Amino acid sequence: MKKPIITLVLGFAFGIALMLMINLMKSPSGGLESADSINDAQKETKPLYWVAPMDANYRRDKPGKSPMGMDLIPYYGDEGGGNDEGPGTIRINPDVVNNLGVRTAKAVKKALHFEINAVGYVAYDEDKLVHVHSRIEGWIEKLFVKAVGDKVEKGQALYSIYSPSLVNAQEELLLALKRNNKMLINASKDRLKSLQLPKSTISKLIKTRRVQQNITFYSPQSGFVDMLKIRQGFFVKPAMTLMSIGDIDSVWVEAEVIESQISHIFPNLPVTIQIDAIPTKSFNGKVDYIYPTLDAKKRTLKVRIKLDNKDNSLKPNMFANIQIHHNEQKLLLLVPSEAVIRSGKASRVVLALGNGQFKSIEVKTGRKGDDFIEILSGLEEGEEVVTSAQFLLDSESSKTSDFKRMNHEEEDVSSATVTGTINSIMKGMRMLNISRDAIEEWNRGPATLDFLVDDTVGIYDLTEGMRVMFTFEVRDEGFVIISIMPENMDMGE
Repeated sequence: MKKPIITLVLGFAFGIALMLMINLMKSPSGGLESADSINDAQKETKPLYWVAPMDANYRRDKPGKSPMGMDLIPYYGDEGGGNDEGPGTIRINPDVVNNLGVRTAKAVKKALHFEINAVGYVAYDEDKLVHVHSRIEGWIEKLFVKAVGDKVEKGQALYSIYSPSLVNAQEELLLALKRNNKMLINASKDRLKSLQLPKSTISKLIKTRRVQQNITFYSPQSGFVDMLKIRQGFFVKPAMTLMSIGDIDSVWVEAEVIESQISHIFPNLPVTIQIDAIPTKSFNGKVDYIYPTLDAKKRTLKVRIKLDNKDNSLKPNMFANIQIHHNEQKLLLLVPSEAVIRSGKASRVVLALGNGQFKSIEVKTGRKGDDFIEILSGLEEGEEVVTSAQFLLDSESSKTSDFKRMNHEEEDVSSATVTGTINSIMKGMRMLNISRDAIEEWNRGPATLDFLVDDTVGIYDLTEGMRVMFTFEVRDEGFVIISIMPENMDMGE
C-alpha cells in the first residue's frame, strides 16, 4: 500500500512544481518567458536571483543547491519572445524541460498497420452439414446411431423403418414386373427412388421378388452426429428432421465485428485466431465471407473465416479471439499513440514549438494502429508533439488555450460584419432577433433574422431597439454572433 501512495504524492508534487515554475517565469505584462529571452538575458544581463526548480519560494542571490539537492535556476525577469501560437502558449525554462523528462516525436506520413479485434465461435462448415429427413411416414424399428457426437462413416446404417407406403410402393414394382410393363416398371422405380429407397434395396427387390417390411437407410457422408431427434420406436413424418451429420475436417470461425469497424473489413484480409481451449497454438486464415446484415441487438456484423481442421482439434462452439490484420496501403499522417490526450469530447496533443514553448491543441483522430494514431486534422507533417510529461504541460496550457492553430489554415467559415437594430433579446437561449442592414460583399439585402450568440460574447449590456455593429459566422447550428457593440462605439483594439 505504501508504494502507490508514495508515487501519488511524488506525482502531485511534480505537477505543482511545474505550475509554480511556469507562474514564476511570468513577466509583468502577463506573458510567459521564452527560452530565447532566457538565453539572451544570460548573455546580456545578470540574473535577478536564483530559484529552486521544485520550490518557487526558495530564492538566493547566487548559484547553489536547493534543499532537495538540485541546482538553482537563474531568473532574469525578461518578457518572452519568439513565435507565439496564440492563447495557451506557455514558455518553460530549458532546465525545467530537462528535469521533467519531456520527449517529443515528429508527425510523419507512413502506412498504418492496425488490427481489428473481435470475438467469435467455431462452427460447423455448413457446406458439409447435412440434415437427414424421412420422405415417408413410419415407425423406427431399429436405430443404429445412439447419441449426439457419435462418429459415422459414409454408407453406414443409420436406422431402419417400417412404412406402409414403402411396402405399397414395392408391391407396385413387383406387379409391374409380373406384367412385364416397361412403363409401369420405370414409374415404380422412379417412385421408390423419390422416396430415397437405397439402390441396393431396389436391386434386391427386383432380384428376389420379395417385399421388405423394414427398410434400412444409410449415412450420406462421414462426420459426427450433431443433432438426434429420434429414438427407437418413434413414429416419424416427412416434416421431421431426424438427425444432422457434420464433417469437421474443415470448420468456420464466425467473428462478431463492432459496427464502427466494419468499413475496414474486406475479403481475404489475413486473420489470426486464438482458441481459449488451445492456448499453445494459433490458427491463421483469411476473411472468407462478410455477412450482409448486422445483428440488430448487438450492433455487430458477422464475418466468416474458414479453417482446415484435419486433426479435428477445433470443436464447434469453442470460443475464439480473432485479430483481423489491416495494412493501409496509402500513407497517413501518424503520431505515437501516447502523444494523444483523449477527453470526453475531443482529442488533444501538446505541440512542441521550440525554444521551450508548448501549446495544447485539438486534433481530429482516425484509426488507431499498434503504436500510432492517424491524425485527420490539426497537425502537419514534420511538426513535433510531446510524448512524455504532456499531461502536465496540457494542464497548464489548457487554462488559457483556444486549442486552435494560428499558422495553419482554419476551416472555411463564412463571416460578415454588419450593422442592425435589436428587436428582441432571448437571454435564456442566448439569441437575438436583429433587423440587419445589407451585406454588400454577399450581395444580400436587408433582412430580419434570429442570431445565436457565442458563449464568449456578453449580452447583458444590450437593449431592445439598440443600433449595433456585430460580426457573425455561418456555422452548422446557424448564424452565430462572435462580437457585438453599440454602433457609435469605436471598434479599435
